[in-house]
Amino acid sequence: MSQPSSAEPRNPTLLDALTPLLILIALLSLSVFFFGEDSSYGPNQIALLLCAGAAALMGMKNGHSWKDMESGMLHGIGLVFGAILILLAVGSLIGSWILAGTVPSMIYYGVQILSPQWFYAASCIICAVVGLSIGSSWTTAGTLGVALMGIAGALGLSPAITAGAVISGAYFGDKMSPLSDTTNVAAAVTSNDLFLHIRHMLWTTMPAFALALVAFAVIGLAADTGSASAADIQLMLNALQDEFNISVVSLLPLALLLFMAWRRIPAYPTLIIGALVGCIIAVIFEPESTRRLAGGEGGAMDLLKGAWISLFDGYKSTSSNENVAALLSKGGMSSMLNTIWLIISAMAFGGAMERAGFLERIVDWALSRVRTVGGLITSTVLTCFGMNAAAGDQYMAIIIPGRMFREAFADKGLHGLNLSRTLEDSGTITSVLIPWNTCGAYMSATLGIATFTYAPFALFNLLCPLLAIGYGWFHFKQMPLSAGADTSAVAQAHAQPQ
Repeated sequence: MSQPSSAEPRNPTLLDALTPLLILIALLSLSVFFFGEDSSYGPNQIALLLCAGAAALMGMKNGHSWKDMESGMLHGIGLVFGAILILLAVGSLIGSWILAGTVPSMIYYGVQILSPQWFYAASCIICAVVGLSIGSSWTTAGTLGVALMGIAGALGLSPAITAGAVISGAYFGDKMSPLSDTTNVAAAVTSNDLFLHIRHMLWTTMPAFALALVAFAVIGLAADTGSASAADIQLMLNALQDEFNISVVSLLPLALLLFMAWRRIPAYPTLIIGALVGCIIAVIFEPESTRRLAGGEGGAMDLLKGAWISLFDGYKSTSSNENVAALLSKGGMSSMLNTIWLIISAMAFGGAMERAGFLERIVDWALSRVRTVGGLITSTVLTCFGMNAAAGDQYMAIIIPGRMFREAFADKGLHGLNLSRTLEDSGTITSVLIPWNTCGAYMSATLGIATFTYAPFALFNLLCPLLAIGYGWFHFKQMPLSAGADTSAVAQAHAQPQ
């Protein structure tokens, strides 16, 4: 029998807080053992929901009612409704852009422009520039990332390394852009000026990005050319021309989307408008492909039906070239449903853990063991990574540790800018390395590569937290609290009207 609603729930013990996490680790390990790369297509969801139930039971043991725990799970799920809408919009965007010839044209021109030897480094730079200009790693990966994956396939290059390069560049741009949600959240939760926060991040971000670029360049040069011969590439280009009217006009949806993102139009309407413009381009310039997708031979209704199918079920290529058919048969809202299932399951678990007080208890335990600046930075990085795994959402991995570690940084004589930088170096960056996190699930679904497959090549995302920890232990570029007066003056100058 549950406790009366007026009873105050007991504070959880460390064992209470760790039990659901230990069960999750065991179940996820079994999931990967049994199902391998297919573990995210159902088995991981079962593990997460079972552990959400375990967390709820542990919370009820401590005096929470079932209604309270259920409310926590629903609250956690509610936090990602915006992300779910974006996922559905990206699925539609990919389907309509393939039908419109936008993605095929990007692949066609990209194959001829990008050198195989420099492809990985170039992909990283391209995504970094676009991510910096629009402030969204998701939009960058969902548009240019998809095309770059196609180009890699045409050139016979590694899809896993390409995904790592795309993600490295996209997250660099997202992290350093003043238009980024996570960058603003990290500055806000630590009460720091946005531009001072970005400037302080340069110390870890630029070396990590430079090292990643060098590594991608070395990998590309060592790989020489891809496995695809010149004849194979030409066959693919011919197949693209046979199925689509390749032209610069097909790139108009991309130009419009980048413009809207640059003007800071919210992501969901930007993506929906981009998808609908893709449908219009398809109806006007790709009528044969549109009718073929609809299964008809003529009439305006077949054009409408084909465009509609591309939005909810993606594009199905009829090319006799197997590589082209596999490359372009994707997209649609339906392609994102498994990812949404994974995200909902993860957020139910994270919501139960937060409502039961388990996340806060784990952070308190981590803080109690901190003795040095290096230990504090390390604890912050590991806590943010743990939050990404336990809560399944990068915003929670920034906000909760940011709130909990503020006093600890001040007690060590460290300015809040060190905390905001560390939150970004870990909470923002490592989210994409976890399959059931919203970011990991999104990138896997969008780029078509399992999270654990691309993770070893997401070099920027691996280097940032390591540099943050190294800087902490060597006391390098850790701004002292005594610098607060100087930074406050700069912050006030930023706030003054120009």
